Amino acid sequence: MYSKSNFSPNTQYFLDLENKYGAHNYHPLPVVLKKGAGVFLWDVDDKRYYDFLSGYSAVNHGHCHPKIIEALQSQAEILTLTSRAFHNNLLGEYEQYITQYFGYDKVLPMNTGVEGGETAIKLARKWGYEVKGIESNKAKILFAEGNFWGRTMAAISSSTDPSSYTNFGPYMPGFEVIPYNDLIALEKSFQDKNVAAFMFEPIQGEAGIIIPDEGYLTGIRELCSKYNVLMIADEIQTGLARTGKMLACDYENVKPDILILGKALSGGTLPISAVLCNDEIMLTIKPGEHGSTYGGNPLACKVAITSLQILKEEKLSENAAAMGILFREGIEKINSPLISCVRGRGLLNAIVISHQNTDAAWDLCLLLKENGLLAKPTHGDKIRFAPPLIINEIQIKDCISIIEKTLPTLQS
Repeated sequence: MYSKSNFSPNTQYFLDLENKYGAHNYHPLPVVLKKGAGVFLWDVDDKRYYDFLSGYSAVNHGHCHPKIIEALQSQAEILTLTSRAFHNNLLGEYEQYITQYFGYDKVLPMNTGVEGGETAIKLARKWGYEVKGIESNKAKILFAEGNFWGRTMAAISSSTDPSSYTNFGPYMPGFEVIPYNDLIALEKSFQDKNVAAFMFEPIQGEAGIIIPDEGYLTGIRELCSKYNVLMIADEIQTGLARTGKMLACDYENVKPDILILGKALSGGTLPISAVLCNDEIMLTIKPGEHGSTYGGNPLACKVAITSLQILKEEKLSENAAAMGILFREGIEKINSPLISCVRGRGLLNAIVISHQNTDAAWDLCLLLKENGLLAKPTHGDKIRFAPPLIINEIQIKDCISIIEKTLPTLQS
């Protein structure tokens, strides 16, 4: 796994424990964390780090936000789970709050982000058959190349990443993939009357923070309306203030037919996801046709309301926008030959590493770890930088300094 000479006995103990008893389905950075507060994490040897991954944007509010933890603890002492076999006193309150927050008729609460994606696809197919009139078992869902929304069988069936789908076939039928950021290809695909929906990320996260051309989102909305195809926005990573707007779709003032949220909906405390749409789509699903034991549980409802309140109360969208500009400008000023590209919106940013060593991005993340900043590469030569949205100007400048002093170490 890792060379034993590189780590303290304390750290090595936990690394060995995971290696022996856990599945080897992740390749984490070799740091063992035990505590988090705000923008910081501490390892088992009490070394402090800036968190520049934020649990893949699940920890937008910062680690262990006091109001979220208070809501979690207070509700945990009263009622945590009823299942949907019964009503509970918080579900309706949460449903009202989140639907009014985003302007939809209905919400279907789930747990993980990938469940949100699966739910959106089921809704789209049901709508396709019962409202659009697609012939039974002929509905198609379109996806964009480079998408990532999880690792269930449906998710990998729409993937263009060999590491996601290789040797896991046969794959889900009724899925087609088209180029991202290509309205001509999208309209051509919409000539097929069996297309029920197009599911996409407004900014592709796992692909390396790929931002489409201005007008792409507006074009999707116009084409979906023209051809009677559902626009499904996967805002699980880009939503909830991460990009400097409440939703990334807000940059072009477009409203998807189906909106998928997750990750930061819980402030990083437990799995919560939500699928929002209007009655014409949502009410095609009848009792017994979809559900989840934990979806809409009282604990999740209480936490989600609190998390959503904090986003507005603490103006986290505005802070993400301002700190994102500061971060990108600071990285660009470093003017390092190792950085071929800096891109992002709000506090969802990435750099592309230019180096003859194909492991250079990973190596840089290891060096950044030694200097007190945690980040993770994605797709080989890209490093995503996504700190909690509560980060301030002093902390941003400190992190830019850490990156600046670390880059020459990689170069040497």
